[in-house]
Order: sequence, then C-alpha cells, then structure tokens
Amino acid sequence: MSATWYECKVKYRKTDETGGQKVLTEPYLIDAISYTEAEKRINEEMAAYISEEFKITNIKVANYAEIHPFENADRWFKSKVSLIAYDEESGKERKTNMYMLVQANDVREAFDNTIHVMKNTMGEYSIPAISESPIMDVFPYFSGEEEETAMLERFNALKASKPVSAEVQDTMEFDPAYLEESL
Repeated sequence: MSATWYECKVKYRKTDETGGQKVLTEPYLIDAISYTEAEKRINEEMAAYISEEFKITNIKVANYAEIHPFENADRWFKSKVSLIAYDEESGKERKTNMYMLVQANDVREAFDNTIHVMKNTMGEYSIPAISESPIMDVFPYFSGEEEETAMLERFNALKASKPVSAEVQDTMEFDPAYLEESL
C-alpha cells in the first residue's frame, strides 16, 4: 500500500528573539489514510512542539510520490523527475512527471540526492526542476510494530541530524587524469 501524504498548514503564535510575538502559518507533511486521520495526527505532532494554542488552517493531499530524508541536511526540496518512455507505435518520446521531496542543504545537494535516489532506476529519466519547499517537517506513519520502530528511529535520526560542512570537489576542471578515468 502506498503512502498518501497530506500537507497541513498550522497557524500559531511564535515569540522571536526580541520578545515580540508574531503569527506564523507553516506547512507540515503527514502520512495518513484520510483527512480525518491527518487532522488527528497533525494535532498530536504539533502539541509536542507548540505549547500555546494553534490552529489547523488547511489540509490537502500533497502530490509527492516519494519522501527521502538525508543525513546532515536541514531543508526540504521538491524534485521534479520526468520518467521517459518511448511509444513504439508512434515512435515518440513520452514523459511522465513525478515529484519527490528530498532533504538537502542547497539545490546542488538536492540534485545529487535525487540522482542518488534514482541510481537503481531501470528506465531513462531527467530532472527538469528542483526548488526549495516551504515544508517545515515531515511526519511519516509507523504502526508501532517492532520492525517499523527501527525504521522510525532511522527516519527521525536522518531528519534530525545537523548539517556538516563538507569540502566540495569541483570536477568541472578538466584534469587529464580525471578525463582518462572517465573514458
């Protein structure tokens, strides 16, 4: 059974660094079976984070095919992946789009993470767009069964891990040794 993701918008009052209060509306993603369950779960999840009063202002079905958390990442990116199929009768190329939510620190890392997720795909694909998502957090559904407890712990560990600055290697310089290895 595939997951149905619901985007829930939560409105609440937040105190900033200066002590002033401002009203925020932030979207969260919940894995649920129905709108009713999504509302129940977002209320439970937000009660753990927000001590004051909050309001659920909107719940809608999100169009994400897959959600992929990555270690040491703090933002969510929406990756548009076009699966390419060839129609043998007409001889034309047909594209089917799907959207993934990928955790990363920037657009380049989101692209790399999307490539990593798609590496075992048998068919051809392209990535025409990646954009930062306003999603603040993702709450997957786990039934509480023993094998799912490990999955929940792993998901939460990946989601909560802090970014580590990594040295970026620029492979765009045409080093003769690198070119020979590639060929």
